[in-house]
Amino acid sequence: MILVTGSSGFIGRHMMTALQADGLPCRGLVRKASGNALEVVADLEDSDALVRACAGIGTVFHCAGYAHAFSSMAGDDAVRHWQVNCEGTRKLVEAAGQSGVKRFVFLSSVKAMAEPGEQCADESFPGVPETAYGRAKLAAEQAVLAAGARYGMHVVNLRLVMVYGAGGRGNLERMGRLVRRGFFPPLPETGNHRSLVHVTDVLAAMRLVAGNARANGQTYIVAGRDAPSGRALFDAMRRVQGLPPVAWSVPASVLRLAASVGDVLETLLGRRLPLDSEALDRLLKSAWYSPARIERELGWQARISLLDGLSEMLSR
Repeated sequence: MILVTGSSGFIGRHMMTALQADGLPCRGLVRKASGNALEVVADLEDSDALVRACAGIGTVFHCAGYAHAFSSMAGDDAVRHWQVNCEGTRKLVEAAGQSGVKRFVFLSSVKAMAEPGEQCADESFPGVPETAYGRAKLAAEQAVLAAGARYGMHVVNLRLVMVYGAGGRGNLERMGRLVRRGFFPPLPETGNHRSLVHVTDVLAAMRLVAGNARANGQTYIVAGRDAPSGRALFDAMRRVQGLPPVAWSVPASVLRLAASVGDVLETLLGRRLPLDSEALDRLLKSAWYSPARIERELGWQARISLLDGLSEMLSR
């Protein structure tokens, strides 16, 4: 039996669908019941409930977590990241070990690493994470590896880059809708690289590492083969939606000025706006990561190209 935590979320929902399509026995772990017969209700803060949820389970795919998008304007953001992403993971992997679970795959994030700037980073990139989200994910990775060694359990950490695909509700999906409606500005070409990976390729990596003995105790970056610039991503979104190319762009200086105004307004209004300096950095700066290690050691490769992935995501 396979347990998928966060089965009502984006990746967890896709994993449940894939497992059921293959006829594999599985159940999802959720915080709130929806009436689905394949669900079990348990909070990541409730150790006893987690032990019960892991009873009879052979493999755990831990997809649940406190989602990271932009830095929160709420003061308790760091506390929440630690409670859910670190302590929740620690309690779950302990419950799995105590219940005799054989395999545990944890979905971490490249944010558990230092920010690489304009370099293409692999798992050996030095430094520490800068955000509360990243620090919690790194601590969770360490807890997973420690539990694996203590219980003799096959454990793997997967550091994901931005995951996209149909049914997501993230920034890439919002950008695609705005591009379609003509409300997204043509970005300047800055030569930056933004690593992406389609959810189908993530599922393949999860299932591969769960069944490959060489992956035990390892941490891998999972990234697609395309790492487009913000401008290339904009152009690709227009192309897959049947829109004509745009020859002009808004200068970076104009966008930075608008983002600075957004920063000021956010401080005054106490809420996040669509454009601020953090959002602009995600469009014009790099977040570039190498999947070379998982490719070399396990033979995994991303199969979904950028154009095919965007077409699938934006076709609905």
